[in-house]
Amino acid sequence: MSDLTPIEIGLAAAVVALKGDAPQILVARAGADPTPGLPSGPFDPLAHRTFEIGLREFVTQQSGLSLGYVEQLYTFGDRGRHARPGDTGPHIVSVGYLALTRIGRETAALEGAAFRPWYHFFPWEDWRSGRPAVIDRTILPLLDAWASDAAAEAAERRGVSRRERVRLCFGAPNAPWDEEKTLERYELLYSAGLVAEAARDDRDERPAPAPQSPDLGEAMRFDHRRILATAIGRLRAKLKYRPVVFELLPDQFTLTTLQSTVEAISGRHLHKQNFRRLVEGTALVEATGQTIRTGGRPAALFRFRRDVIQERPAPGLRLSGRG
Repeated sequence: MSDLTPIEIGLAAAVVALKGDAPQILVARAGADPTPGLPSGPFDPLAHRTFEIGLREFVTQQSGLSLGYVEQLYTFGDRGRHARPGDTGPHIVSVGYLALTRIGRETAALEGAAFRPWYHFFPWEDWRSGRPAVIDRTILPLLDAWASDAAAEAAERRGVSRRERVRLCFGAPNAPWDEEKTLERYELLYSAGLVAEAARDDRDERPAPAPQSPDLGEAMRFDHRRILATAIGRLRAKLKYRPVVFELLPDQFTLTTLQSTVEAISGRHLHKQNFRRLVEGTALVEATGQTIRTGGRPAALFRFRRDVIQERPAPGLRLSGRG
């Protein structure tokens, strides 16, 4: 029994908000470490009756925020993302959470924490203005070189070839883009040694990682960028079958604001008229009878129609096609 490796449960929250048309993620300091990370801490079963209670306490302690909507994402237990060769400390198993909030006056001056645009960490995920240049300029050439190493690929003994993984994640220039595969794309870049975390987590038995490019986003502490990638993919998927987008909006909003919010989260540009027909068909919103001036003619204000949750099992915005 004395030879067993001790295990520690870590809790981390990907707290998402919206500022203008930019989805934001809450980052918190950890002592003197300048590397950004998610609000997090170790689960203490004597102090916290549940994981979620502990998570909410860490977020409040580290940012001053009290969370509303929270859901558990996934458990991350891979070796190498916390420890170093020769380290005898506990192995960390991370439990990641997704939380949604709104940026208001109480978040204007968070002590030890701040909201940062999530595309700063994942620049290849923002397709609102078209295919990001970083994919063809940096990512695909580096992945092509990685996929060409036949000897290394044979040693991996994976069921899917390296080239097929590249195609499935990043596609060909004219292939459809699956916005939900955020985690798969990050994992591929990690496997190829192209993100900074791959070099940081390197172990003696692994081959030397490839040179990292500053084009590939800023690194985060521990496995926090992996947790954030999971949160982005989960939230993008949930847009299509749950009305979670309204957790990020004020109580009253214009249809233009609703569309820009959906575009910001999904990373896709949506055709205005098609989007409005989609919203009308889903009956997710209702007019308030009020208007607001937005620079031109007055725009109608809407609110989320909460009765839709009882009316059907999957009230979301089933997005289709780029416009």
